Amino acid sequence: MFKKGVEARSHQRLSGADRKKLKRTVKERFPRASDADIDALLPPKVEIKVSKYQNRVLVYGIEGGFPMFFDIDGRGKEIFPTVYALWKVPDMLPSFMLKGGEVSRYVIGGADLMFPGISIPVEGLPSFIAGEAWAVKVPGNPAPIAVGTTTMSCTEALKAGVRGKALKIAHYYGDLLWESVEGPYVPNAGFLEDAVFEDPTLSSAQISDSYDGANDGSHDQPNGVDDKEMGQHVDVADVQSEPSSASVAPIDARNEIAEEVTANVGDLKLTDDDSADQSTGEDQHPLSAENVDMLLEKCLLQALHTTVKDKDLPMPGSTLWSNYVLPCRPSGITLDIKKSSYKKLSKWLQAKCSAGLIRVKEDKYKKESVLLSVNRIHPDYSSFKPEKRQVEEAVQTGVPAVSESRSIKILEVAEIYKPSVHVNPVFASVGADTGELYSASDATDIVFKYVEKENLVKPTDKSIVILDAILCDALFKGAIKKGSTYPTEIHKRDLGAAFVNRMQAHHIVTRGNDSVVRKGGLKTVQIMTERRQGNKKMTKLSGLETFLVDPEALASELQKKFACSTTVAELPGKKGQEVLVQGGVIENLAKHLIEQYGIPKRYIEVLDKTRR
Repeated sequence: MFKKGVEARSHQRLSGADRKKLKRTVKERFPRASDADIDALLPPKVEIKVSKYQNRVLVYGIEGGFPMFFDIDGRGKEIFPTVYALWKVPDMLPSFMLKGGEVSRYVIGGADLMFPGISIPVEGLPSFIAGEAWAVKVPGNPAPIAVGTTTMSCTEALKAGVRGKALKIAHYYGDLLWESVEGPYVPNAGFLEDAVFEDPTLSSAQISDSYDGANDGSHDQPNGVDDKEMGQHVDVADVQSEPSSASVAPIDARNEIAEEVTANVGDLKLTDDDSADQSTGEDQHPLSAENVDMLLEKCLLQALHTTVKDKDLPMPGSTLWSNYVLPCRPSGITLDIKKSSYKKLSKWLQAKCSAGLIRVKEDKYKKESVLLSVNRIHPDYSSFKPEKRQVEEAVQTGVPAVSESRSIKILEVAEIYKPSVHVNPVFASVGADTGELYSASDATDIVFKYVEKENLVKPTDKSIVILDAILCDALFKGAIKKGSTYPTEIHKRDLGAAFVNRMQAHHIVTRGNDSVVRKGGLKTVQIMTERRQGNKKMTKLSGLETFLVDPEALASELQKKFACSTTVAELPGKKGQEVLVQGGVIENLAKHLIEQYGIPKRYIEVLDKTRR
């Protein structure tokens, strides 16, 4: 529904009569929602806005806030709550529970929900009919991730062997409706960019692992979690839901993927039968609270040394945990905050704040701790030596697979930038050489050094940088139309990209001991197949010099590989050479360049003129 971008035709406020009609429709459509729930989503004294789209879809939301409902046909017959509404009132709809977080990446990737991905409760399938609105949840996470309509009744599903499509997804976390607001958010740390897992901050006493849609009693709120807190980050520990004995057998092809995903997330535990066979001595002898505390300390310091940069601050505690601390844990170790003596993420962060290592504050609106700064002269920070981990280099674009008889040198490509007249004053102010070439990250560090030197961070909002004359000219001089007002401040997340865009783009290509730096962006390798006289095909290959590939050597190699004639000719009207290969070998040739020469696929342009 919201996979492709569609602009709204109009935006208007609802009148009093239309507001009452909307509330009546919502009440009739979703009987599980109480009057208080509806008032929480559509407050009585707040303006309600309706956005009309060309495909007749209507989106209702709080003016200046988040969208709460959307109407597919524009008549109120197919109205659904958005994920923002479901995060405030999670039990407004009955919900299907996925078998695990690894299944969620398909749902939030735009796919419809299939029955094999649903966890069936012990008592069997709940009662439902075709065309009903249902939500989708992940075990251990109270916040729904998608909403849609059932494609068949429970009776039809049983006749079909509980196979096929269960839910036609209308809206999901991460789609364009979720992104349409300014500042979209996630309800808890379990929501990652490409998947959703159990919330690591929820306690086992506060989430029931019962099936939400099994009976009407599931509408009751879990103890300790009210409607207001459900839409925000809840600072409690998590729970592990056990697979039902009546669950549909998991797909064998996804077992390995599931184990890999849960290993990367770190705060999940494998509940499949395979995990019992692969249990280690550590699983039989779980870590004590003291050992978990030590592991948390080590992972935090490792993250502060290697990945947490001052320009990324302030940072929500959930982001620090999921994106920085968890990836630093040792391989094969499950890191669970509730197994520590702190039990909660906020208590652990507050303890480190009291020790002077970091500075945090409590966000009153999102109900979570926010990391403000790092004390990099703290004794614990200074005495810690970060581990050197083998990380795949970003500039290495491919490792060619070569035979023993021949060695192809590894290709490395990197985008670099040279200071321009616009940004030279910033480089000179911090003592950086304006004649050198810098990577994007190095250039970003330069501008943040300038911000720190001139003390340009806004005192009332640490995420905002105030623009002085030098920085304003560096970012916007010549880019703002005459008569327009220059901006006075910029967000930290936009500063680095805006600064790099004002520099001169270059690129460096390295193959073995050969290296070349060229101005501008990287040009592509062009492969084109066309027909010659006698209806014969000919494949042309040009642009090899960009990636330091010798056309003569490649032509000789292709002649042997494809058992065809090859020639090298000068490009007509251009500098460089092209390789002519007899026959339509366009796909095999592109594959050969990727595998043998490490040329990234995105830099290969293919055109087949022989197709009709």
